[in-house]
Amino acid sequence: MFAGIDIGSRSIELVVVENSRVVHAARAATTFDPVSQCHKLFDAAPACPVVATGYGRELAAANGFGREITSITEIKAHALGAAHRFPQAGGVLDIGGQDTKAIALLPGGKVAKFEMNDRCAAGTGKFLEFLANVFQIPVEEFGAYALSGTPGIEVSSMCTVFAETEATSLMAKGSDPKDIALGLHASVVRRTANMLRRVGVADGITPVVFSGGVAHNPCIVHLLGQALGQPLLVAHDPDMTGALGAALWGERRG
Repeated sequence: MFAGIDIGSRSIELVVVENSRVVHAARAATTFDPVSQCHKLFDAAPACPVVATGYGRELAAANGFGREITSITEIKAHALGAAHRFPQAGGVLDIGGQDTKAIALLPGGKVAKFEMNDRCAAGTGKFLEFLANVFQIPVEEFGAYALSGTPGIEVSSMCTVFAETEATSLMAKGSDPKDIALGLHASVVRRTANMLRRVGVADGITPVVFSGGVAHNPCIVHLLGQALGQPLLVAHDPDMTGALGAALWGERRG
């Protein structure tokens, strides 16, 4: 057995595989004490070698948690996890809490090219969470809320603070909040679709896996499918893809 742990800014996922089959999976909020959260996840998991990924991967490697721990990049982990779940995939889009990754895949989950936005929260889960708070809506419901809006409003700013100002200004002018929410989601989709195109993912041709926590957002999934001209490949637990890929990498390395 091999374990993969993906320590992200909002959540931590742990997956254990045996013969490439998932035998254990668990998730916890990162909180302000990720070390304690990792301990809780490991205490409930089988003892085996661990591969860490995510922004906190070096934290895991340094702490050890009483286990043999190595680390790999999120790019490698999401590429392997996505290809394992969807062998036909030619691209991966991972929108996490604080960054966005667009990856072009080669057969077997190898990375051909990638682009990553990690300089600010623009277009990430944190961006959507912040704006959901502006609308006083739980982030888990923000996508469904936006889907009920009517297209037509365009939000030009991708800066979190400026986007809030723009949304507030539109509300003050009498625009329907649902239409504004849809416009905010559309701005995220424009940005991420362009990232995929820049790494060589062709619209309507390359099957794309959507991984990460934002893949639970039905509005982003719908609008991205429209923008790319084809439905996205989304697993039932898309935020576990990185941890799965890390575990599979450990299994391959033996």
